[in-house]
Amino acid sequence: MIEFRDVSKVYKNGTVALDGVNIRIADGEFVFIVGESGAGKTTLMKLLLREEKATDGRLIVRCDKQVGDKVQPTVYDLSKISNFKVPYYRRELGVVFQDFRLFPNKTVFENVAFAMQVVGESNRVIKRRVPAILNIVNLTDKQNSYPSQLSGGEQQRVALARALANNPQIIIADEPTGNIDPKMSLEIMNLLVKIHKRGKTVIVVTHEKDLVDYFKQRVIRIRDGKVISDGVGGMTV
Repeated sequence: MIEFRDVSKVYKNGTVALDGVNIRIADGEFVFIVGESGAGKTTLMKLLLREEKATDGRLIVRCDKQVGDKVQPTVYDLSKISNFKVPYYRRELGVVFQDFRLFPNKTVFENVAFAMQVVGESNRVIKRRVPAILNIVNLTDKQNSYPSQLSGGEQQRVALARALANNPQIIIADEPTGNIDPKMSLEIMNLLVKIHKRGKTVIVVTHEKDLVDYFKQRVIRIRDGKVISDGVGGMTV
């Protein structure tokens, strides 16, 4: 589903953020990406979100869609994709950020519904689907609340619900537990595992060793722009 082929990223100031990265993530995998500050994790995510473009190498993302009884594959080469197609590619992703990025003047329901509205989904589908998504993240009783009325953990669950709104195959969580307490961190990670078990590909960027060690999924470790280890286990792999 996702393949980095000898990907390098050098910024205009000469900083080498990624250096010959090779990663393959299969459909339906759960992957942690870890590394110290400045290791290259953020750049890797920016390339995957197509906020930045690789200097060298290729980044291929394949997204399969069920159309009737058939699976229709769509392949995006992020090294060559036109700016016109980037918004369509991003619709294939569900993204959860550390700082939640919720609209403060919208309710929980409206925050999740907005992600569907921007891609032209009908009100009928939105009214049916949003409550179902809120149920997945255990926020049914908060749908009429505003972000300021929620705890940090609840706000992150809203962000997760919004990431699921358009039923993407790939969920990317960038430091999703960075602004919440340890108990809520475990809850968010359990929700991501629950979503993964529904057939989603989940990529979590984190620095939290305890969580990585606890869940024992595949761990890709980056240092100085290079992949230094890749295997199942904790951050010590």
